Amino acid sequence: MMSPRPISEDRGSADFRQTPLQIIHIIANFLRIWSVYSMYRYLSQTGTSVTLFTFCCLVPSSILFLLLQKPWKGRPLLNTQMVPSVINGGITALYFVLWGKGLKSCGPVRAILAEYSGAVLGVLSAVLYGRRGHVWKKMGGLIAMLASFYFLSQGWATATSSPFSFKDSLDTEVQTEQVLGMKVMALPIFAGILSALRRVISRRVSLKNTLKRRLHAITIASATCFLFPVAMWDLIIGSKSSSSIVLPFSAWAFLSTTLFGIILIFHVDSMAEERLHMVFSSPRHLVVAGGCIIVMEIAYKMDFSLPGFVICSLILGFGIYEATSLGRSRKDTFQKSDLSNGMIGDELQMSSLPT
Repeated sequence: MMSPRPISEDRGSADFRQTPLQIIHIIANFLRIWSVYSMYRYLSQTGTSVTLFTFCCLVPSSILFLLLQKPWKGRPLLNTQMVPSVINGGITALYFVLWGKGLKSCGPVRAILAEYSGAVLGVLSAVLYGRRGHVWKKMGGLIAMLASFYFLSQGWATATSSPFSFKDSLDTEVQTEQVLGMKVMALPIFAGILSALRRVISRRVSLKNTLKRRLHAITIASATCFLFPVAMWDLIIGSKSSSSIVLPFSAWAFLSTTLFGIILIFHVDSMAEERLHMVFSSPRHLVVAGGCIIVMEIAYKMDFSLPGFVICSLILGFGIYEATSLGRSRKDTFQKSDLSNGMIGDELQMSSLPT
């Protein structure tokens, strides 16, 4: 009769091997969130067009992706893979523009947390294909997510408007600026849903990781092409309306957004899905992002309320946990069966991804 000790030893060794990957994941997310704060400060201080800024960051990103992946080499890509990737490029371009506008109007905390609204797709999949019990769980998760976004829109994460702030009441004008309302929050929330949609499309088009990276290079290149006419229009209109034609430039804002916010985060998120079985819209990912946000809010001396932010993040994490309950139960089932057989296959990697 076999004892369960070898299984526990395998789990311990697997966790030890994953520790460097988890450290890389935390550092990459910290750099990405740092680029978000740099982008927010640059857009808010200079008033530069979000579309033009995004296009200027996508151009070098698409060139680097194409040079690294070289989608024209190797096995020829099929039309069934190329066409969805190009369409995904249009969705990606729309996501970047809407999320950038949401960042400029709502601030980094609300914009980053609104990206996790992509867990709504889990509720939609349960309504269409799931059981009734799972539907009620996911609907409860959806209500919790909406409650968290509502509290964020009311300024719970800011020291000037949070009901948990211990500071004296500030001027009314300062407080009204922090209470945005759900209409303004709808922009980054919709962008978060588009972000989840583009990830789902990329997973469905290709199951192999190497081919997925090649198609992602095509997606970023097509997103750049989609944004080109809009960015040129903004450049022409902006130069006519302003007295000075010279655009303000910040090397750190552009470089950090290009390197950390677009290129590095894609490779690290792919690594997290393949090795750590951690998708973007998950409570584990939210914990990492929440810790990075707290550090950056303190470093940038933003209007920040730690108790309000923690409460909103806990409610949002609970909502994501319930919204992804079906995919999580399938993942645990596959993990137990694979550990008992002594192997982990490709099925485990795909089952951990939410539909």
